[in-house]
Amino acid sequence: MDSSLTNTPFAVLTTVVAPAILTNASSVLALGTANRIARVVDRTRYLTDELKRHPPESIAYLQLMRQMGRLRSRSQLLVRALRILYAGLGSFAAAALITVLGSALAYYDVMLVFQALALAGLLIGVFAVGSLVYGCSLLVRETRLALDQIDEEVADAVSDSRSKGDHT
Repeated sequence: MDSSLTNTPFAVLTTVVAPAILTNASSVLALGTANRIARVVDRTRYLTDELKRHPPESIAYLQLMRQMGRLRSRSQLLVRALRILYAGLGSFAAAALITVLGSALAYYDVMLVFQALALAGLLIGVFAVGSLVYGCSLLVRETRLALDQIDEEVADAVSDSRSKGDHT
């Protein structure tokens, strides 16, 4: 067999490195997403406690309820992103394993199975990259919601301080 995969062991290593690096990057991204979920949970618990201190007809209560709605949206985006990132992570790992198996079969000149595994590895890798891109786009949307919430909280704080006669 005159395949470039069998000429040198570095060819196989090179083929496996890309999915391995992307697997690591996906793991870090998934960990960061899980941490973001934890922050949303903490903030939700804090706001739930704050809601108990205000009557339902008060402006503060309504402001807190708006924040709760945004937190709900953020949590849904984060959970969806985490699911998709996990799918991408598993797909990168599968692509790396399929690459190693395919390379071994190429060495033993089992070309039909090698070609099937090469196609499967390619399709799984494309799915993994797509998952990573889509998961990141969800994280961007969640970040925008978080920044909107911060802007709203600052505006509310400024409005509250002005209404109390504090003109700083």
